[in-house]
Amino acid sequence: MSLVEVDALHRVFRMARRTEGVTAVNRVSFSIGAGEAVGLVGESGSGKSTIARILVGLERADSGTATIEGLDCLTPARGRAARLRRARAVQMVFQDPNGSLDRRLPIGEMLQRTLRLHGRSASTAAARAEALRLLDQVRLSERHAAAKPHELSGGQRQRAAIARALAVQPKLVVLDEAVSALDVSVQAQVLDLLAEIQRDSGVSYLFVSHDLAVVQQLCQRTLVLFRGAIVEQGATERVLDTPQHPYTQLLIASTPGADWDPERVVRDRMTFTQRMAVLSEE
Repeated sequence: MSLVEVDALHRVFRMARRTEGVTAVNRVSFSIGAGEAVGLVGESGSGKSTIARILVGLERADSGTATIEGLDCLTPARGRAARLRRARAVQMVFQDPNGSLDRRLPIGEMLQRTLRLHGRSASTAAARAEALRLLDQVRLSERHAAAKPHELSGGQRQRAAIARALAVQPKLVVLDEAVSALDVSVQAQVLDLLAEIQRDSGVSYLFVSHDLAVVQQLCQRTLVLFRGAIVEQGATERVLDTPQHPYTQLLIASTPGADWDPERVVRDRMTFTQRMAVLSEE
């Protein structure tokens, strides 16, 4: 049995002054195995982040099912015990750690509070030792433990956010554009770190990104989203090397490279858009 099971997940946003809603997620189904990294790719507005937010309980679904190791992700977590159970099943790392890290607390204290809240440490000394171990795991030091978020670089803040996500030993970590705001060299370091953590801990990842090169480096499987629906999925190497769906082909062609032809990409995009418009009318 897979760790994560998502079936026919559907979400429609109702807009003011519009009779019809906007379908953000359209009957999406997929699974994630234990210790597997799955990439979720597509352009802005394709529904990637909505799926991620539904899985961690930040957004509701209109219909469908989603479970993590049997835990229902769609039922609101009511009560402290239920919220802690949800947090231990899935954690999220956001694109901007500034919005998720407490600016008032040093990084080490933030981790210690997380550990105590989830019963991971029986004493203050044990919590401090475990916080330092977590920081070492993401290649930060005791000096970083004493720093507040604004005193760290962007890459260091994101490492701290990863450490906090790992503090509760979740089964799944959802990473929503978690390296897109980092410099290329720092991005590569964080990706290597994530791969190492996965090998050592067996944690699963759902990696949301628009960057195909990043997904290729980290993920074993890839799902391609277009207008809220999965149009292609499979082993990452197969999807990116021999894409079958025209949208996947367009995404790959749009990525700058040695043979990149922006004029051809524009023409292909116009052709694809016209083709999809015709299909939607049929």
